[in-house]
Amino acid sequence: MAKSEFFWRRTDLHGLERLELSVGIGGIEASATTVCLEAGGFRLDHRWRLDTEWRVQSAVVERWNANGHGILRLERSASGWRVDGEARADLDGAEEPDLSVTPFCNTPPIRRLPQTVGARYTLDTAFIDGPALTVARSRQQYVRQGPRHVRYVDLGLSSGFEADLVVDADGMVISYEHLFERVTPSS
Repeated sequence: MAKSEFFWRRTDLHGLERLELSVGIGGIEASATTVCLEAGGFRLDHRWRLDTEWRVQSAVVERWNANGHGILRLERSASGWRVDGEARADLDGAEEPDLSVTPFCNTPPIRRLPQTVGARYTLDTAFIDGPALTVARSRQQYVRQGPRHVRYVDLGLSSGFEADLVVDADGMVISYEHLFERVTPSS
Protein backbone atom coordinates (compact mmCIF):
# COMPACT_ATOMS: atom_id res chain seq x y z
CA MET A 1 0.00 0.00 0.00
CA ALA A 2 1.40 3.40 -1.02
CA LYS A 3 1.09 6.09 1.63
CA SER A 4 1.35 9.84 1.15
CA GLU A 5 0.93 12.89 3.33
CA PHE A 6 -0.39 16.28 2.25
CA PHE A 7 -0.64 19.65 3.99
CA TRP A 8 -2.77 22.56 2.82
CA ARG A 9 -3.17 26.00 4.29
CA ARG A 10 -6.14 28.25 3.76
CA THR A 11 -5.34 31.41 1.84
CA ASP A 12 -8.60 33.23 2.64
CA LEU A 13 -8.42 32.83 6.45
CA HIS A 14 -6.38 31.08 9.12
CA GLY A 15 -6.56 27.32 8.70
CA LEU A 16 -4.44 24.23 8.10
CA GLU A 17 -5.11 20.64 7.03
CA ARG A 18 -3.02 17.47 7.26
CA LEU A 19 -4.21 14.50 5.19
CA GLU A 20 -2.85 10.95 5.06
CA LEU A 21 -3.65 9.01 1.89
CA SER A 22 -3.28 5.25 1.50
CA VAL A 23 -3.73 3.75 -1.98
CA GLY A 24 -3.90 -0.04 -2.21
CA ILE A 25 -5.18 -2.73 -4.56
CA GLY A 26 -8.47 -2.90 -2.61
CA GLY A 27 -9.18 0.82 -2.58
CA ILE A 28 -8.18 4.13 -1.11
CA GLU A 29 -8.39 5.50 2.41
CA ALA A 30 -7.79 9.04 3.55
CA SER A 31 -7.87 10.59 6.99
CA ALA A 32 -7.35 14.24 7.79
CA THR A 33 -7.52 16.87 10.46
CA THR A 34 -8.47 20.43 9.60
CA VAL A 35 -8.14 23.27 12.09
CA CYS A 36 -9.65 26.62 11.21
CA LEU A 37 -10.52 29.93 12.87
CA GLU A 38 -13.61 30.31 10.66
CA ALA A 39 -17.07 30.09 12.29
CA GLY A 40 -15.73 30.72 15.81
CA GLY A 41 -12.91 28.20 15.41
CA PHE A 42 -13.23 24.46 14.93
CA ARG A 43 -11.40 21.21 14.35
CA LEU A 44 -12.67 18.66 11.86
CA ASP A 45 -11.43 15.10 11.58
CA HIS A 46 -12.58 13.47 8.37
CA ARG A 47 -12.08 9.90 7.16
CA TRP A 48 -12.74 8.69 3.63
CA ARG A 49 -13.08 5.29 2.01
CA LEU A 50 -12.93 5.18 -1.80
CA ASP A 51 -12.99 2.33 -4.29
CA THR A 52 -10.19 1.69 -6.79
CA GLU A 53 -11.87 4.07 -9.29
CA TRP A 54 -11.62 6.95 -6.76
CA ARG A 55 -15.38 6.94 -6.09
CA VAL A 56 -16.12 7.84 -2.49
CA GLN A 57 -17.94 5.05 -0.68
CA SER A 58 -18.15 6.68 2.74
CA ALA A 59 -17.06 9.70 4.72
CA VAL A 60 -17.14 10.37 8.45
CA VAL A 61 -16.77 13.97 9.60
CA GLU A 62 -16.30 14.84 13.28
CA ARG A 63 -16.39 18.43 14.46
CA TRP A 64 -15.17 19.99 17.69
CA ASN A 65 -15.95 23.63 18.46
CA ALA A 66 -17.16 25.88 21.29
CA ASN A 67 -20.57 24.19 21.10
CA GLY A 68 -19.09 20.72 21.64
CA HIS A 69 -18.69 17.64 19.47
CA GLY A 70 -20.72 16.54 16.45
CA ILE A 71 -20.43 13.73 13.92
CA LEU A 72 -21.82 13.13 10.44
CA ARG A 73 -21.68 9.84 8.53
CA LEU A 74 -22.23 9.76 4.78
CA GLU A 75 -22.45 6.42 2.96
CA ARG A 76 -23.10 5.58 -0.67
CA SER A 77 -26.28 3.55 -1.19
CA ALA A 78 -27.76 1.93 -4.30
CA SER A 79 -29.16 5.13 -5.80
CA GLY A 80 -27.74 7.87 -3.64
CA TRP A 81 -26.55 8.52 -0.11
CA ARG A 82 -27.40 7.75 3.48
CA VAL A 83 -26.72 10.45 6.05
CA ASP A 84 -26.35 9.18 9.61
CA GLY A 85 -28.02 5.94 8.52
CA GLU A 86 -31.06 7.61 6.93
CA ALA A 87 -31.71 7.51 3.17
CA ARG A 88 -31.72 10.99 1.63
CA ALA A 89 -33.81 10.98 -1.56
CA ASP A 90 -32.73 14.58 -2.27
CA LEU A 91 -29.18 13.26 -2.77
CA ASP A 92 -30.15 10.48 -5.23
CA GLY A 93 -27.93 10.73 -8.29
CA ALA A 94 -25.29 12.89 -6.58
CA GLU A 95 -22.00 11.45 -7.80
CA GLU A 96 -19.59 12.49 -5.05
CA PRO A 97 -19.47 14.25 -1.70
CA ASP A 98 -17.78 17.63 -1.37
CA LEU A 99 -16.60 18.73 2.08
CA SER A 100 -16.37 22.52 2.33
CA VAL A 101 -13.06 22.68 4.22
CA THR A 102 -10.76 20.49 2.11
CA PRO A 103 -9.40 20.50 -1.45
CA PHE A 104 -9.18 16.68 -1.31
CA CYS A 105 -12.79 16.38 -2.56
CA ASN A 106 -11.78 17.89 -5.89
CA THR A 107 -9.52 14.94 -6.68
CA PRO A 108 -12.17 12.30 -7.58
CA PRO A 109 -13.92 14.53 -10.17
CA ILE A 110 -10.60 15.82 -11.54
CA ARG A 111 -9.42 12.22 -12.06
CA ARG A 112 -12.51 11.64 -14.27
CA LEU A 113 -11.96 14.82 -16.30
CA PRO A 114 -10.59 14.00 -19.78
CA GLN A 115 -7.10 15.38 -20.51
CA THR A 116 -8.28 17.25 -23.62
CA VAL A 117 -8.07 21.03 -23.19
CA GLY A 118 -11.61 22.39 -22.98
CA ALA A 119 -13.10 19.09 -21.75
CA ARG A 120 -15.85 19.55 -19.14
CA TYR A 121 -17.10 17.33 -16.35
CA THR A 122 -20.32 18.39 -14.60
CA LEU A 123 -21.65 16.57 -11.55
CA ASP A 124 -24.06 16.82 -8.68
CA THR A 125 -22.52 16.52 -5.22
CA ALA A 126 -23.60 15.82 -1.68
CA PHE A 127 -22.15 19.06 -0.29
CA ILE A 128 -21.11 18.84 3.36
CA ASP A 129 -20.87 22.13 5.24
CA GLY A 130 -18.09 21.21 7.65
CA PRO A 131 -18.70 23.72 10.46
CA ALA A 132 -22.48 23.15 10.39
CA LEU A 133 -22.36 19.36 9.72
CA THR A 134 -25.18 19.61 7.19
CA VAL A 135 -25.55 17.99 3.74
CA ALA A 136 -27.28 19.49 0.71
CA ARG A 137 -27.28 18.73 -2.99
CA SER A 138 -25.17 21.03 -5.15
CA ARG A 139 -23.79 21.10 -8.69
CA GLN A 140 -20.29 21.84 -9.96
CA GLN A 141 -18.25 21.72 -13.13
CA TYR A 142 -14.57 21.17 -13.92
CA VAL A 143 -13.03 22.48 -17.15
CA ARG A 144 -9.62 21.25 -18.34
CA GLN A 145 -7.32 24.18 -19.13
CA GLY A 146 -4.09 22.20 -19.48
CA PRO A 147 -2.42 18.99 -18.23
CA ARG A 148 -2.26 20.28 -14.64
CA HIS A 149 -4.66 23.22 -14.81
CA VAL A 150 -8.40 22.97 -14.14
CA ARG A 151 -11.13 25.59 -13.78
CA TYR A 152 -13.71 24.93 -11.05
CA VAL A 153 -17.19 26.42 -11.60
CA ASP A 154 -19.88 26.23 -8.91
CA LEU A 155 -23.32 25.81 -10.46
CA GLY A 156 -25.18 25.11 -7.22
CA LEU A 157 -25.15 26.42 -3.66
CA SER A 158 -22.36 28.94 -4.35
CA SER A 159 -23.38 29.66 -7.92
CA GLY A 160 -21.08 32.19 -9.54
CA PHE A 161 -17.96 31.11 -7.64
CA GLU A 162 -15.10 30.09 -9.94
CA ALA A 163 -11.47 29.26 -9.25
CA ASP A 164 -8.38 28.06 -11.09
CA LEU A 165 -6.79 24.91 -9.69
CA VAL A 166 -3.28 23.60 -10.24
CA VAL A 167 -2.98 19.86 -9.62
CA ASP A 168 -0.20 17.28 -9.56
CA ALA A 169 -0.02 14.22 -11.85
CA ASP A 170 -2.43 12.33 -9.53
CA GLY A 171 -5.05 15.08 -9.51
CA MET A 172 -4.23 16.27 -5.99
CA VAL A 173 -4.59 20.02 -5.55
CA ILE A 174 -1.40 22.08 -5.36
CA SER A 175 -3.19 25.42 -5.39
CA TYR A 176 -6.85 26.37 -5.38
CA GLU A 177 -7.35 30.04 -6.24
CA HIS A 178 -8.86 32.06 -3.37
CA LEU A 179 -8.89 29.12 -0.89
CA PHE A 180 -6.06 26.59 -0.56
CA GLU A 181 -2.33 26.16 -1.11
CA ARG A 182 -0.36 22.97 -0.60
CA VAL A 183 2.59 23.45 1.74
CA THR A 184 5.59 21.32 2.67
CA PRO A 185 6.60 21.04 6.32
CA SER A 186 10.11 22.21 7.12
CA SER A 187 12.57 19.53 8.23
